[in-house]
Amino acid sequence: MLRRIFKIIILFFSITAFAQENYTISGYVQDESSGENLIGVSIYDKENYKGTASNQYGFYSLTLEEGSYEIIYSFIGYKSISKTLKLNKNIRLNISLINDAILTDEVIVTGERLDKNVTSSNMSQSKIEVNNIKQLPVILGEVDIMKAAQLLPGIQSGGEGNSGLYVRGGGPDQNLILLDEAVVYNAAHLFGFFSVFNADAIKDINIIKGGMPAEYGGRLSSVLDITMKDGNNKKYEADGGIGLLSSRLTIQGPVQKNKSSFIVSGRRTYIDVLSKPFMPKDNAFNGSGYYFYDLTTKINYRISDKDRLYLSGYFGRDVFSFANSDNDIGIEIPWGNATTSIRWNHLFNDKLFMNTSLIFSDYRFEFNINQQDFELKIFSGINDWNTKVDFLYQPNQRHTVKFGLNYTYHEFTPGNASGKSGEVVFEADEIFKQYSNEGALYLSDDFEVTDALKIHAGLRYSSFQHSGYISFRDYVKNEFSVSDDNYRHIEPRLSFRYRLSTTSSIKGAYTQNYQYIHLASTSSVSLPTDLWVPSSSGIEPKFSDQYAIGYFKNLNDNMYETSIEAYYKEMTNLLEYKEGVLPEDNTNSSSDDAFAFGDGDSYGIEVLLKKNKGKTTGWIGYTLSKTTKYFDQVNEGIAFPAKYDRRHDLSITATHKLSNKWTLSSIFVYATGNAITLPTERYMISGNIYTEYTSRNGFRMDPYHRLDIGATYTPKKKKNYQSSWNFSIYNVYSRKNPYFIYFALEPNDGEEGSFEDGNVTPKAYQVSIFPILPSITWNFNF
Repeated sequence: MLRRIFKIIILFFSITAFAQENYTISGYVQDESSGENLIGVSIYDKENYKGTASNQYGFYSLTLEEGSYEIIYSFIGYKSISKTLKLNKNIRLNISLINDAILTDEVIVTGERLDKNVTSSNMSQSKIEVNNIKQLPVILGEVDIMKAAQLLPGIQSGGEGNSGLYVRGGGPDQNLILLDEAVVYNAAHLFGFFSVFNADAIKDINIIKGGMPAEYGGRLSSVLDITMKDGNNKKYEADGGIGLLSSRLTIQGPVQKNKSSFIVSGRRTYIDVLSKPFMPKDNAFNGSGYYFYDLTTKINYRISDKDRLYLSGYFGRDVFSFANSDNDIGIEIPWGNATTSIRWNHLFNDKLFMNTSLIFSDYRFEFNINQQDFELKIFSGINDWNTKVDFLYQPNQRHTVKFGLNYTYHEFTPGNASGKSGEVVFEADEIFKQYSNEGALYLSDDFEVTDALKIHAGLRYSSFQHSGYISFRDYVKNEFSVSDDNYRHIEPRLSFRYRLSTTSSIKGAYTQNYQYIHLASTSSVSLPTDLWVPSSSGIEPKFSDQYAIGYFKNLNDNMYETSIEAYYKEMTNLLEYKEGVLPEDNTNSSSDDAFAFGDGDSYGIEVLLKKNKGKTTGWIGYTLSKTTKYFDQVNEGIAFPAKYDRRHDLSITATHKLSNKWTLSSIFVYATGNAITLPTERYMISGNIYTEYTSRNGFRMDPYHRLDIGATYTPKKKKNYQSSWNFSIYNVYSRKNPYFIYFALEPNDGEEGSFEDGNVTPKAYQVSIFPILPSITWNFNF
């Protein structure tokens, strides 16, 4: 049946193309020096500016009527190429572009065509250029993709140093984070202070806040689609850096020149290694420490001009250990992600491109403790096995059709424990797991109705089946708790662009999204202890309706880019822990009864002013928004602000190329304080202590603001060797931004007292973690 549908779609557009006697120019666009496929290259007819752009794998297809054309291949930061072609047959043309960064003093902050924000039908989408964020000041010298994304309007942080994304009122679990198409479930190192992505191995970063295309699904709020570098297929090279917190090294090169290449990129912290010699062996805490590491790898092979293979992987771990010989106790807490993607590109003809993927994702968390004869192990996680097939069909210059399907098998381990105490053993056969099947079909068309009006229409059919529960003991006995919880939904996606002039346009979007897996959290930030749970008979899928409209205007030959967007989002079946319930209460059992369910809404205005080129570049982003939740079983049924609700959020970034050797940069951020729940009073009745709290999230912390500055020194290149020094100061004026607030009982009037005699009063204390922090990083390439 599915094959017939695909054939009908292809036949319809083929008939249209044939009737117009059109011919197609197609091929791949790559970097001349490295052979890397280039994403988003503009390919267009010089006379009427009609064209297309290269896809995620560098492939393009442009169909025009018979005739002679001057075709331009243009990509910011590269020298444009012009090809004069007589189009009386289909032409296969692969293009290599030369990086012209060494030919100009200008800095470019985008790799896309500069007027794409006005001309495309994409709504609420942004690209982050890795080379530009490497120039920005960062905490402890760690370049962080997630923190760079937080500087865009509509995207907020969870607090001081936190790398989580809170997009248009959504929580961290409502973001689909992809690394070479593999889902990354926990994108943070060091309890959220750093992201898991090594910028040296990243080629492209695309963020979608609204107007989500039909090929994406399973999340309510956003998509962060990250593409890894393929590896240099021309020559071997190495680059890396040494900073205060960690060091990194990337090696890439050809396996078979111009045909196959590889890249291996590793990173590790070394505070534990450096501090070890200074820790006396007789110290009770000898053996305690923390470190994280990650390894990113990829290899690709060009079988022919029509077939290519890619194999990519990621493996990362955080390990926290604590030892106290006085108490004979040892604790180890490891957690992290692992992903593998195998992809096959096939070109059926000049207009039809296919990508088939086999993907594995794994996230796991463990807590291990040993003390004398007592041992305890708590662990949780999620595994995904995913297969997907995606098609790109471009029948002519007015249509870009995408369709495909995907299937994911989920295995949840929501919280299990095993251990022993003396001779008593808690067997591992009580491991509790849940299984689910998730699938989707989608179809979309980016259709240019007229020169002024462009419409992107899509439809996504999603399904989810919770297969049931099982423990290891039940598996041995072949006894399953079978469930028949099936959910099937249609998700429409629609966006439009209407050009008011060559430099301005109005855009709008409407999207429906269903989310079938949920993150259960008790914290305002995403922690490794948070549990992923599937939809079931007791947990319905989350659902959202989002509306957005915006005005886009470019000035001074696209030097300045401006936009203002307004959005409104309704969310249903949101999930929170019930009041008084903790994750450990449901160890080795279903957690369905631990949750309360409710609705929410979010609305706001986002303003962006961006300078794209020149010696001074950067942007100003401002968001005015409000996010509210409604839970019958929480806060006595009274509406309350979400914990990530921010009324005002302002980000200012600037980069200035002072000379060929020096580049200066700065960041300023301001945000309304987090909403939290605090105790208001404590009292004793009949020897029992009682605490009264504010309404849910009824207290606002002080506003958050911070100024960072940085400078990059790049000496003249020596033959095949290049190095640079990055200096940065985080929190220049040492603002004591609130991280959390705790309470302690203080005697009244400086007198000694106790709670029983009433001579004490609870007093609040604010904890701030990052004062002014200078850092230095040495980077190299050869």
